[in-house]
Amino acid sequence: MKAMNSIALSILLLMFFITKPSLQQHHIEPSPPPQQRSNARLFDAFYALQAWKNKITGDPKNLTSNWCGPNVCSYTGVYCAPAPDNPHITTVAGIDLNGGTISGSLTEELGLLTDLAVLHLNSNQFKGTLPASFRNLRLLYELDISNNLFSGEFPSAVLRLPSLKYLDMRYNNLCGKVPSELFDMKLDAVLINNNNFGLGLPENIGNSTVSVLVASNNNLGGSLPPGIGRMATNINEIALANTGLIGCLSDELGDLNELTVFDVSGNGLVGSLPENMGSMESLEEVNIAGNKFSGEIPASVCSLQKLAKFNYGDNYFCGEPGSCLKVKERDDSKNCITSRPKQRSPRECHLKSQPVGCSN
Repeated sequence: MKAMNSIALSILLLMFFITKPSLQQHHIEPSPPPQQRSNARLFDAFYALQAWKNKITGDPKNLTSNWCGPNVCSYTGVYCAPAPDNPHITTVAGIDLNGGTISGSLTEELGLLTDLAVLHLNSNQFKGTLPASFRNLRLLYELDISNNLFSGEFPSAVLRLPSLKYLDMRYNNLCGKVPSELFDMKLDAVLINNNNFGLGLPENIGNSTVSVLVASNNNLGGSLPPGIGRMATNINEIALANTGLIGCLSDELGDLNELTVFDVSGNGLVGSLPENMGSMESLEEVNIAGNKFSGEIPASVCSLQKLAKFNYGDNYFCGEPGSCLKVKERDDSKNCITSRPKQRSPRECHLKSQPVGCSN
C-alpha cells in the first residue's frame, strides 16, 4: 500500500467525524481530549469502538468493561502498533475477543479501523452479517468470525479485502452460494465448514492459492469441478466431508502432490479411485468413507510412504491389495471384500457388483 499524506488523511478523517451524529445521542463515550484528537486514527478508533460497544448486548466475561475513555490502546483485546505507512503514528492493528461469548452485532463504524490487520472474534454470539464498511479494511490479513451466529449470504465485503490471507467463517448460519471471486483472491486458508452454503463449488476452484480448504458440513452438492489439479503447487489439505458431492473423482487429483490430507467422506461419490492417486507422495490422511465407491483399491495408493490413516469403509470396494493391511490406521469395514470381516451382505454387494463408469 502506498504511503498516504498524513496531514491530508487527518483532515479527511476529522471532516468525516464532524459529519457524524452526536456521540451522546447514541449513549457513546464523550469525545476524547485535544491531545487524542491529534492522532486522527486513534480518534476514529475511539469512535468506532464506542459505537461497537453500544451494539453489544451481553458480555459475560466483561471483556469490554474497560472500553471507556479515549485510551483505546488500553482496552482489553485491542492491540496498537506503529502505523505501517508512518512509524511515528500509533494505530489500532489488532482486535482479539476470541472465546468471549459476547452477544450483539457488528457496526458500520468498524470500517474506520483502516489499519486493522487482525480481527479475531471466534466463539462469541454475534449475529447479523459483516458490515459493508469492512471493504475499507485494506490491511486486514486475518479474519476469524468462526463459531458465532452470523447469517445471510456470503458477506461481499470479504471479497474486497486485498491483503486478506486467512479466512475462518466456520460454524455459523451463512447460506447461499460460495462466490467464485473467493477463489481468485490470494488467500492461504479458507475455512467455511459447518454453514449452510449450497449450489456447488465454483468452477474456478483451480485458480485458488490456498494451502488449506475446509468446506465440510455444507449443502454444496454437485461434483468436484474440473481444474482442481491446478491447485497443485499450494494445496496441503482439502476437507469436503458431508457436502452432498456426487459423481466421480477426477484423475486430476493425482496432480496434487503436495496434498497431505484429503477428506471427502459422507458424500455420494461413485466409481473407482483414480490410479494416479498413487503419485500423491505427500498424502498422510485419506478419508473416503461413506460413499458409493466400487472396484478395487489401487495398490499404488496403499503403498504411499507417508500414508498413516486410510478410511475407506462404508463403500462397495470388492478388493484391496495386501499393502493396505500395512497402513497404520485403516478401516475397510462395510465393503464387499470377501476376505475381510465386517463386510456388507452378499445381497447388497450383488446390487452394486458393476462399477460405475467415469469419464475423467
